[in-house]
Amino acid sequence: MTSSTAERASALLALHADPTLLSLVNVWDAASARVVAQTSGTTAIATASHAIAAAHGYDDGEQIPRDLMLEAVGRIVAAVDLPVTADLEAGYGDPAETVRRAIGLGVVGCNIEDQLKPVDEATAVVEAVLRAALDEGVPDFVLNARTDAFLKAGERDPAEVLADAVVRGRAYLDAGAPVVFVPGRVSEEQVEALVQAFGPQRLTMLPVPGCPSLARLAELGVARVSFGPFPQQVALTALQEMVEGVGRGEGIPAGTRPLT
Repeated sequence: MTSSTAERASALLALHADPTLLSLVNVWDAASARVVAQTSGTTAIATASHAIAAAHGYDDGEQIPRDLMLEAVGRIVAAVDLPVTADLEAGYGDPAETVRRAIGLGVVGCNIEDQLKPVDEATAVVEAVLRAALDEGVPDFVLNARTDAFLKAGERDPAEVLADAVVRGRAYLDAGAPVVFVPGRVSEEQVEALVQAFGPQRLTMLPVPGCPSLARLAELGVARVSFGPFPQQVALTALQEMVEGVGRGEGIPAGTRPLT
C-alpha cells in the first residue's frame, strides 16, 4: 500500500480528533464529489451507500452488487484529492475483504453497520476490519463503527435504547474503532450521555430534523456529522422543482452554477 493512502488515513483520523466538528456532506458519484470537494471548508469526502445504490437503480440494504458499489467508490476516490471514507453498509457478506478491496482503491475510512447483531458478533467484525486495514498498511484507517440502536429503536423504551447504544459503542471502541456512529433521532440529553460514555471526539451523528444543531453538537464534544442520502435528496428535489417549472413554461432556474 502506498504511503499516500496511509498518510490520508492519518489526516482523516486527525480531523476526527480535532475539537472542530467534522462535517461531511455525502456524495454518490464523481460529479457530486467534485462539487463538494471544491467547496470552501471541505476537508474530507464521505460516500453514501443508499445514494450510490439509488443512482444505479438499486434499493438500499446491500441490494447493489459489491463490485458495482466499489467501482462507484473508486471513481469518487479518483475524482478528488481529499481523504475519502466510504459507507460500506454491513460489508456485503465479508467485511474484512470488502475493506481490503476498498483500501486498494484509496479509501481511508468506512462505515460498517452492526444491524443489531449480538454484540460479540458485531465486535468481531470490528476487529476483523481493523486487522485487514493493518495488514494493508493503513494502521490509522478510520472505522466509523455504526450501531443501529437508535435507527431501529421502534417502540423500545428510550432508556433501554440508550443503554444498548452505550454497550455497543464501548465494545467497538475497546476493539479499536476510533469513532462510533449513532444515526437516528437523538436528543441533546442522549448525545450528552453518549459523549460521556465514549469520551469527547469519539461520537459521530446524522443530524436528522429534531436533533441538536451542528453548533450544539460541536459544543457537546461530537467528533463528526454526516448526512447520508439527504444531499442526493436535496439535489433531486431541485431537479424535480426545475421539471415542475418547465411544465409551467419556465426555463433554467436563476442562480444555476456551471459544473467545473
